[in-house]
This record gives sequence, structure tokens and C-alpha cells, in this order.
Amino acid sequence: MDKITKDMTIMDVVNKYPQSIKVFFEHGLFCIGCNVAYRETVEQGATAHGIDVDGLMVKLNQALPLEAAKK
Repeated sequence: MDKITKDMTIMDVVNKYPQSIKVFFEHGLFCIGCNVAYRETVEQGATAHGIDVDGLMVKLNQALPLEAAKK
């Protein structure tokens, strides 16, 4: 099953699942255009910005296309 994990870089998530951008923005994580997003994990970015990592992970994975969630 495809799943977004905390250890993926922010840009890996965005590149594989463009719909994740909306979720990142809704949680106040606007690092998408930042160079750090290429090497910073979702967990590192969320923690650095005081965002609830577990809540973010739930929302990111809910945003996955239905086909990806079934794998």
C-alpha cells in the first residue's frame, strides 16, 4: 500500500502526490518552495513549525488517491 511516511522528504511527497500541497498549506507548512524541503522530512518540517506530526500524517494519507490507498 502506498503511504506517506514521516521519513519521506517534503518534496518527495509533493512530487509523488501533488494533492498533498493543499494539506501542507492547511497545516501552516509553506515550505514547498524552499530548498530545505528537498532534504527535510515531513516529521522534521512539522516539528520545526510546531505542527502536530500525527495529525498531519493522517490528513496527508487521507488525501491520497483512492488507487494509491488500495495498493
